[in-house]
Amino acid sequence: MRRPDYNRRVVVTGLGVISPVGNDKQTAWSNLVNGVSGIGEITKFDTSPYEQRAAGEVKGFTATEWLDAKAVRRSEPALWYGVAAAKQAVADAGLEIDDENRTEIGVVFGSGAGGQVLMIDNWTVLREKGPQRVAPTFIANGLVDSTSGMIAIETGAIGHNICVVSACSTGTSSVGEAAEAIRRGDCTAVITGSTEMPLLEVAHAGFGNMRGLGNPRPGEPISSVSRPFDQTRDGFVLGEGAGALILEDLELAKARGARIYAEVVGYGSAADGWDMIQPIEHGTGSSRAMKMALERRGVAAEDVAVINPHGTSTPLGDKREAEAIWAVFGSRSAGSAHSLAISATKSMTGHMMGAAGGFEAFASVMTIAEQCVPPTINYRDPDPDCDLWIPTEAVEMDVPAALSNNIGLGGHNAAVIFARYNGD
Repeated sequence: MRRPDYNRRVVVTGLGVISPVGNDKQTAWSNLVNGVSGIGEITKFDTSPYEQRAAGEVKGFTATEWLDAKAVRRSEPALWYGVAAAKQAVADAGLEIDDENRTEIGVVFGSGAGGQVLMIDNWTVLREKGPQRVAPTFIANGLVDSTSGMIAIETGAIGHNICVVSACSTGTSSVGEAAEAIRRGDCTAVITGSTEMPLLEVAHAGFGNMRGLGNPRPGEPISSVSRPFDQTRDGFVLGEGAGALILEDLELAKARGARIYAEVVGYGSAADGWDMIQPIEHGTGSSRAMKMALERRGVAAEDVAVINPHGTSTPLGDKREAEAIWAVFGSRSAGSAHSLAISATKSMTGHMMGAAGGFEAFASVMTIAEQCVPPTINYRDPDPDCDLWIPTEAVEMDVPAALSNNIGLGGHNAAVIFARYNGD
């Protein structure tokens, strides 16, 4: 175990993704840049009782390409997606995990809710067939931390291993905590990110009764349902998937000749302490998290050129986040300033819940690496309460740093900042 060094620099060397817009890095990035929506009609359950029928579903995914058949039978999609994204990221990083380094490589991988599919399936078995038919393996495979455990089993990374749970901020918190674990000396590299499969009928019904789900614009395709910051927005749409990153100590990454996508330069976490559903007035919890992310390592607010926001397309939530952005970045935030681009990728994926932060960290890192900002699709009618620059087509521009922001039920706020690595 190494001594803490809070000046230790941490970089991103690998990426993996399973998502409504693609199940690999290049496909997902290409679809984001080209504004291709992954939102469509729900196929996982009968939607006839419901007004809202849209979701961002993962398509063309085969679990047995990533896990053996026995493990697949015992587990469920949230775990499958997380393991697949993690294995992609390890391969993308060219990270060899062996007996020499495996205790130095950690896993910080979260989920907002974990194995709800297994819980519901086994509850149904219990009621219909009796207690003797409940699977003895369902608890171990259906815990919130089951994915982080399985990633260790499947990759051989047996160092520091934790599962972060902070609702929709889970993935953002995971990435930030992973970077801090490297600076503390807990490990030299971390497999981090988050996963979720919230497309369950009971969840859909619950969010609908919460009046949180939105509808497409009248007369427009179902893909128009997610329109963050647009004046006509009326609610979010659920999505599923996972995003994974490999974080490494910069010096060790350079020593092995790793490709470096970006550097992790800021992380902040703060609570609203206000309400289990509604964000606090003026978005002060979110603004504190973003300020902490800037101040932790002295990032200048002027260097942040892009924000991948929480941006779920809810009327109050987007307004409060816009207020938080203004509180931190001031007049640079104005739409007319064309200084701070808002790239709301949930417009294409839907809200992936606990997986959102992992996926959006991937999108933010690629924005840095490619110096290109994915558009916010479906944005058409500006809202004076959300005066932000929201490009509707991809923009190639100078991006010294990008901030990924997420806000979770219960008042969890997290922000992480990635910066361009210039080889120093």
